[in-house]
Amino acid sequence: MEGGRIKGQIGVIGGGECPPDLYEIAQEVGGEIAKRGFSLVCGGLSGVMEAACRGAKEVGGITIGILPASDRRDANPYVDIVIPTGLGHARNIIVVHASDALVAIDGGAGTLSEIAIALKVGKPIVGIRTWELEGRLPMVDGGREAITTLVNMLK
Repeated sequence: MEGGRIKGQIGVIGGGECPPDLYEIAQEVGGEIAKRGFSLVCGGLSGVMEAACRGAKEVGGITIGILPASDRRDANPYVDIVIPTGLGHARNIIVVHASDALVAIDGGAGTLSEIAIALKVGKPIVGIRTWELEGRLPMVDGGREAITTLVNMLK
């Protein structure tokens, strides 16, 4: 944050379940987002989303969870601002549009839909061990590299 102001919003998209090594990577991504003065946007549930929110909260960041269901209690414990939508998978569109840039980590078909939306609307996006899309989605190895790449893409 510069002068107490958030620089923007970076989205983290990925599966509701993830192995421990990807949980650590997502946690690092969340921490890097917060350290650089951005708030974190995600789907607000478990797995990659929870890990990223946890990482952001550990360094004092702000997290926003855009939930697929209507019950705010579905949010992971690290979400500051809970937005229950009742829209199911359609909430993926909101996650992308609420983000200035995105990091895709692992994930299944839901993550693929968010990647496709980001590419369609021209949002900067990088991937970590996620869908390979013939050069359309730059791949990086870790949190610091992901956020450095996105910050440069936003300039």
